[in-house]
Amino acid sequence: MGFYNYNLTIDKILDYGSTVYGNKEIVYRDLRKYTFSSFRKNVESLASSLQKIGVKPGDKVAVVDWDTDVYMTAYYAVPMIGAVLHTVNIRYPPEVMLKTVIHAEDRWAIVRDEFVPLLEKGKSFLTNIKGVITYSDNKEKVKTSFSTFDFWELQNSGEEVKPVDVREDAQATIFYTSGTTGDPKGVWFTHRDLVLHSMSVALTTSKPPLKTSQDDVFMILVPMFHVHQWGFPYVTMLVGSNYVLPGRYDPAMEINLMKREKVTFSAMVPTILYMILSHPEAARNQDVFKGWKVMIGGSALPSGLAYMARKSGINIAVGYGMSETAPVLTVAYYTPEVEKLGEEERFLQQIKTGVPIPLAQVKVIDENGKEVPRDEKTVGEIVARAPWLTRSYYKDPERTEKLWKGDWLHTGDLAIVDKLGYIRIVDRDKDSIKSGGEFIPSLILEDIISNHPKVGEVAVVGVKDEKWGERPVAFVVPKGDVKEEELREYLIKHVNEGKLQKWWIPDKFIFVKEFPKTSTNKIDKKALRQTLSS
Repeated sequence: MGFYNYNLTIDKILDYGSTVYGNKEIVYRDLRKYTFSSFRKNVESLASSLQKIGVKPGDKVAVVDWDTDVYMTAYYAVPMIGAVLHTVNIRYPPEVMLKTVIHAEDRWAIVRDEFVPLLEKGKSFLTNIKGVITYSDNKEKVKTSFSTFDFWELQNSGEEVKPVDVREDAQATIFYTSGTTGDPKGVWFTHRDLVLHSMSVALTTSKPPLKTSQDDVFMILVPMFHVHQWGFPYVTMLVGSNYVLPGRYDPAMEINLMKREKVTFSAMVPTILYMILSHPEAARNQDVFKGWKVMIGGSALPSGLAYMARKSGINIAVGYGMSETAPVLTVAYYTPEVEKLGEEERFLQQIKTGVPIPLAQVKVIDENGKEVPRDEKTVGEIVARAPWLTRSYYKDPERTEKLWKGDWLHTGDLAIVDKLGYIRIVDRDKDSIKSGGEFIPSLILEDIISNHPKVGEVAVVGVKDEKWGERPVAFVVPKGDVKEEELREYLIKHVNEGKLQKWWIPDKFIFVKEFPKTSTNKIDKKALRQTLSS
């Protein structure tokens, strides 16, 4: 007997949410609904069944699924018995997806019926897999040649969970970064990382302009395989907000769910917001967007899309982070100085990259490691420290050393800082365009072009040039009949206003129907560059 050493583990989040907000709800499409307290029973039942079939502490459990109640259950049940949740990126090409399962050394897999054939194809390589847990929405048994268990049977037949002494520094999750440069890299996080990150995100989103509370209904449109769905499956239990799971993404379904479940808060990348707002159903359901609070991350928010959202009555705040940072580092919430500003000035601040969230230390540094001045001109790299950053790339010491150079995590994102301390990303290091030895910030160019009334989406990339080294080329998804000359004249106007340099203007404008997307729904600039070089 004596002092109890309290560990910050994921089960504590579930215990709090189900105890204090027991009647709050988790909703999966129009198929299933649970209170927080009945969800906890399901989690504990599944956890005990996983123990019974032989899942041991340290075993990695892959989940191959859309954003469902099954996935949400695994988010809690797997780590709470000391096993490690591997959120598999289902948008990877099949061979890359299997490669991550092999590299992670997964022992078990929870697989939705439609993904079983994919696993079957790679069976000869998956010698490490001990057992597969399958399910279908209609609860019919799934046929597979793997040693298999039915998810619903496991969830319904569990008893009391055998206590496991899970330490807060035990690994809880692993997943792989989007791999836009080379093979995907494995990043992993402990229970303590995820608890502290979730608490910080909950505290941050409660600040204006988002002001989330127990009265909100969350529907997060970030895939559950992508960086813990930005932490919101855990945040919802801390805040006490209802949680809506959309399954496979479909803008019409999402708009319908918003209407039916009275969704008030979402998080997503800019392309998902654009797909929703430009969908035919959006025009017929304008009322659902009024007062909708949206946290944007993943890639820079073009101000044209931000204004389009504001016109629909949406209140936006930008967040920033990366796979290696669990992910959130900054959010453009209102500091006291920003709260004093006028409405338009406040809006311009909340669509920047933002300021650090509690416990995160974020700096923009020059090549000598010194912080750049707050002049909104000097470009530097964003570096970070926080109690939830990945310690290393899984089984990759070489890239880990580069990531943690000088005891700061190096993001590879280039940014400027304004006088109020708000960071604004101007480019990714790998996307930056060097022309005649000078830097052209592609995100500033994209931002200005996005405000043209006939531009839907835009991406600027560099193409090799004999004279200048590189020159910018703009790819545009038009909203109407727009000519290249119109866009040139529009940019010249901004040159005359001192908003950009004349030599930044793209040499070429290429009009496309849609953009290639990465596995996390960002515009794939690597693919665009390849079309220019082919």
